[in-house]
Amino acid sequence: MFLTRIILHDFKNIPEAEVSFSPKVNCIFGSNGAGKTNLLDAIYYLSMTKSCFSSSDQYVYAYGTPEATLCGFYEMDNGTEEKISVAVRRGGEKIVRRGAKPYVRFSEHIGLLPVVMVSPMDGALVNDTGEERRKYLNFILSQTDREYLAHIQAYNQLLLQRNRLLKADQFPEELLDTFTERMAPHAAAVHDARQALCEELRPLIQSFYEKLSRGREKVDIEYRSDLDSSGLEELFAREREKERVLRYTTAGIQRDDLLFRLDGHPLRRCGSQGQQKSFLLAMKLAQFRFMQRIYGQTPVLLLDDVFDKLDMQRVEDLLALVSTLDFGQIFLTDSNKVRLENVSRSIGAPCRSFRVENGKITEE
Repeated sequence: MFLTRIILHDFKNIPEAEVSFSPKVNCIFGSNGAGKTNLLDAIYYLSMTKSCFSSSDQYVYAYGTPEATLCGFYEMDNGTEEKISVAVRRGGEKIVRRGAKPYVRFSEHIGLLPVVMVSPMDGALVNDTGEERRKYLNFILSQTDREYLAHIQAYNQLLLQRNRLLKADQFPEELLDTFTERMAPHAAAVHDARQALCEELRPLIQSFYEKLSRGREKVDIEYRSDLDSSGLEELFAREREKERVLRYTTAGIQRDDLLFRLDGHPLRRCGSQGQQKSFLLAMKLAQFRFMQRIYGQTPVLLLDDVFDKLDMQRVEDLLALVSTLDFGQIFLTDSNKVRLENVSRSIGAPCRSFRVENGKITEE
């Protein structure tokens, strides 16, 4: 599966563009703020029906315009063509179509066009709160497991309602028990899926990091959840008095987290910028390999400004890894045209190059 052509109108700072791509390597260069990342985000949007960088659509359309439209044409592995189009309108309306037919639920689209994005924003996985690491797990599982997506959506909706109840001055005790009964099976399913995913990703991350660091350090990940020690019913029973005081749900899968270690020490505190970036690349390559295995097809790989803060040895090792991944279509961005051209030659595959200036995209 690969993206053959994209058409954009008023998407972020790109007023109008129609671009045809190589099925293998696509190099996108230009100065900072020119729109390189926005082009990659448009590709991501066609796969995930939302931006990689914001949960809100209010910044998708260009300032002063009524809507943004995106249209992508994909050649699938069976030789057929898929046309995916999106219209995001001011006021919150969004329509996603597969061919001429609009989706009733956007979740039905997730997984049709697998994608992996690597960007400087990934640093939040190491340095920000557990919410970012839960998003990472949710992103992978929502593309590979439809039942998981249904469970996490149902749990979050019930959690919202439960928290509203706890904020009330008075409420029937039996109602809390009802929420517990309804939330428990969803929580157990989400916990089991996240745990299984981490067990699959762990050796992949370790293997990729070892190659990127040439064995200089060892890394590890650990999944932690309130449900590791007991079920949701027991957790909520223990937390009942605390919840009455704090007036919100204090335990559950919404507190899950991942611990990252470098030679046994917390990566966040002990890892250099280069080591952290290598770890994040290893995580995304592990995600790529996992999704490739699950789907039996290769995700589109979006590499946004990944060569910053990497020494040349790590860059060479990354390119060697990518070249052996049975990779499909790759999009690379960089502000340095010469570096990007050298990188594309190192990969050794058919390549097209594009310059981005003030939202205008031209092929070189």
